[in-house]
Amino acid sequence: MVEKMLKFVSLGRAMPGKRPPEDRARDFHEIYAEFAAEKAAEQASRCSQCGVPFCQQHCPLSNNIPDWLKLTAEGRLQEAHELSQATNNFPEICGRICPQDRLCEGNCVIEQSGHGTVTIGAIEKYINDTAWEQGWVKPLAPTRTRAGSIGIIGAGPAGLACAEELRKKGYSVTVYDRHDRAGGLLTYGIPGFKLEKDVVMRRVKRLEDGGIAFKLNFEVGRDATLADIRASHDAVFVATGVYKPREIDAPGVGLRAIVPALEFLTASNKTGFGDTITDGEKLNAAGKNVAVIGGGDTAMDCVRTALRQGAKSVTCLYRRDRENMPGSLREVTNAEEEGVDFQWLTLPKGFLGDAAVEGVRISRMRLGLPDATGRKSPEEIKGADYTLQADLVIKALGFDPEPLPELFKEPTLGVSKWGTLRVKPSTMMTNIEGVFAGGDIVRGASLVVWAVRDGRDAATAIHTYLENKAAQPQAAE
Repeated sequence: MVEKMLKFVSLGRAMPGKRPPEDRARDFHEIYAEFAAEKAAEQASRCSQCGVPFCQQHCPLSNNIPDWLKLTAEGRLQEAHELSQATNNFPEICGRICPQDRLCEGNCVIEQSGHGTVTIGAIEKYINDTAWEQGWVKPLAPTRTRAGSIGIIGAGPAGLACAEELRKKGYSVTVYDRHDRAGGLLTYGIPGFKLEKDVVMRRVKRLEDGGIAFKLNFEVGRDATLADIRASHDAVFVATGVYKPREIDAPGVGLRAIVPALEFLTASNKTGFGDTITDGEKLNAAGKNVAVIGGGDTAMDCVRTALRQGAKSVTCLYRRDRENMPGSLREVTNAEEEGVDFQWLTLPKGFLGDAAVEGVRISRMRLGLPDATGRKSPEEIKGADYTLQADLVIKALGFDPEPLPELFKEPTLGVSKWGTLRVKPSTMMTNIEGVFAGGDIVRGASLVVWAVRDGRDAATAIHTYLENKAAQPQAAE
């Protein structure tokens, strides 16, 4: 039936219910309940169906949001799923972890007019979780077989999206990854309370069942060089992400129990899988006073993970104020509700202790003049230092690229001054013939949704490259 839309004038915005903070902070289950069918349809009907859909324009995948909202409002969920799946390889994942407040929802027309945004992310999650429950997500089944083999280095969102798109076209695809499970940051970087791991594993299984080969615990440079991978395939896509943690230059930074964020989060996620963790006690926050340095989404993942591990106290140290945090304010709010102590305008200047860290020496800051990005620069307030007790410090300062030319034993591989791989924008090819790259290793640390976009674009570029190569006349021997 045709459902009347534009109900935002009489119907307020509503999110699925959140579990109480005292309950959710004790486990790693997702914190949001699922929409009921009636509530999802009701909230979808708030969409204004505007002529210029800014939600779609500000989605890196250009998801056809207004149309699948209308289909949801009309109860046509299978069609809504098919439309959502057409532009996104992982819609139920993006519905959970995308910063909608900065992308689609943050640019919703009715939000700008003061009526409160449509709950796009929660509806996207509902549509596609329902699709899995109802069996609408079909096995990956190429309709033809093409000559051509592609090797993909990295089983994160960019690599998996590229693998799926190329497999659908009929190519033979092999994915190489250093970890023992595919998924990259989806598996080992993002905590279960934001993304439960069975959601990721069922996507990986669909790819495996569709004929994509996975070579796990495989490290390019250790088990094979980039040249070896190239010799085995007609094209290669590099999607390793960026994993080198940024450091803080301060006395005592080498003390035991000062750890990088990703090492801490990976250990926690591996524990959730039932794995045994080497040096697990160091990476467990139970009973400890924990300090997390940083203000991005990774820092929020760390503080909320530490709470769930049973930390005695959890403090987030950030050099600017709440309004200038780079992370999602939704995640900050969740952390505050769960009991994290945020100490704004603070900068660690040293770490105290003998063998292991016992405290953080902190300088108080104030915001001065804007820098080149327009954000006010933090300035130290002289004579206002203090010490925070801490026996576990987690550095969540961001990530840089690893030195891939060195690691891959391919010194000619071109990189930028930041260490990211250089590609030709129109083709996504590096300076090495047949080697493509995308995701964070080209962009720098970014969002999962951008990685998916790059993976899909790379698949198109690789297909075009192989088609053109096949069309070229072969030189006579």
